[in-house]
Amino acid sequence: MKYRGIIFDLDGVVCSTDEYHYLAWKALADRLGIPFDRERNSLLRGVSRMDSLRIILEKADRAYTDAEMAAFAEEKNALYRELLGRMSPADLSDDVRATLDALRADGKRLAIGSSSKNTPFILERLGLSDFFDAVADGNCITHSKPHPEVFLKAAEMLGLAPCDCLVVEDAHAGVEAARRGGFDCAAIGDARDDARAAYSLDRLSDLLGI
Repeated sequence: MKYRGIIFDLDGVVCSTDEYHYLAWKALADRLGIPFDRERNSLLRGVSRMDSLRIILEKADRAYTDAEMAAFAEEKNALYRELLGRMSPADLSDDVRATLDALRADGKRLAIGSSSKNTPFILERLGLSDFFDAVADGNCITHSKPHPEVFLKAAEMLGLAPCDCLVVEDAHAGVEAARRGGFDCAAIGDARDDARAAYSLDRLSDLLGI
């Protein structure tokens, strides 16, 4: 592999918390009487918490103040973190664990690039708090994907240029962010057929063949 660093999106790549996000947003939407289903939920992939909330509130029958929206976002996050409490190292698949260990053994520098402010908590639940060389997340950026800031920050923390890093993403917004930042991207999951990605992965271990 020609890349010196690998930057992983977290949710949908290293682990899957999609169902927890959906259940938390669904509970909030139901309480507010706003229609929300799994199809609508697909629009939230790779999108920040506040931007996700704005998408949900597009279906509301009234406008909400900034203060109300901030309270809704906190309500959703409290529900989400309660659900995340169920996670453990057992939620890390054998394929993901083996791939991360193989890349580390090969001397690659590894980072997380995620818009989620819950990244540290998720990594702690998975037993990966001290595994990555760098973690860029929603706590240290001002622009969410498709803006490239989180990946540029991760590369900077690794001490590498974008051309020396490969981004691994499962969301189209993430693929766009990678390309806008000057990174090659390996796409998996929902984004695996995105034409903007340099590589298409059926599973994370396919990285080892690049």
